[in-house]
Amino acid sequence: MAPARGQVRWFFMLTLAITWGLQLPAVLAQRGILPGDPQSYLPLAGLGLLGPLVAAVVLSWREGGGAGVRALFAPLFQVQVGFRWYLLALAPPVLLTVMLAVLGWAGRVGPSAYVPTASAAVFGAFISVVEEVGWRGYAQPRLAARMGPLGAAMVVGVVWYLWHLPMFAGQGVPLETVLVMVLFFCGGALLFAGIQDGARGSLAPVVLAHWGAHLNNSHRALPADALPLVIHAIVYAALGLWLMRRYFSPAARAAARLL
Repeated sequence: MAPARGQVRWFFMLTLAITWGLQLPAVLAQRGILPGDPQSYLPLAGLGLLGPLVAAVVLSWREGGGAGVRALFAPLFQVQVGFRWYLLALAPPVLLTVMLAVLGWAGRVGPSAYVPTASAAVFGAFISVVEEVGWRGYAQPRLAARMGPLGAAMVVGVVWYLWHLPMFAGQGVPLETVLVMVLFFCGGALLFAGIQDGARGSLAPVVLAHWGAHLNNSHRALPADALPLVIHAIVYAALGLWLMRRYFSPAARAAARLL
């Protein structure tokens, strides 16, 4: 078996190749670089969302055959973990919904920034599983074995952000907001990795936490108002660093104190 670092490098490259390869045509058509209606490319863009899942399954099969794939999905069904990890997974969406509702009442943000929708709930449940099998199920534990949980979360967070770039471009998100996204994804990676570590590797509460991010809809105020997204990012980063300092190894806690 190849070293863990090599495995994750291939995972990142394959994930980006699948997603960017399938989503960039829609972006290029939107800008008139490719011919045709940009809407005609949307089915390909939708398939691109499967990048992390497909890459993780392919590499797990290559490493261990059917047993490797079963091991990849096993943490999804590891549901008997401490209740506090499910509570922590649900805390950010509840807290953020209340905060954004207060801002909405004050006229600072529009209702679309904080009111969950049925479509967001359904889509969020699907994409949370698709993404987390790859980011936290495959990449995070392999990187953490070499770099520690903090370093691994930062690397995963940056690649997770890069993975979304075609989606940002397709939605016309301005550059300054795209830069805020770095904090959002690195903060989310810290929080999700902390939940995963505390829950003994289970992905069940991590998927729940990811689903909560879609329920908050903080991105729906973009590009007009980045404040909901900034609040979301700060909450994620603060909770993630708190988890690092409280539950992780002494080295991870020391690194978290420096940030």
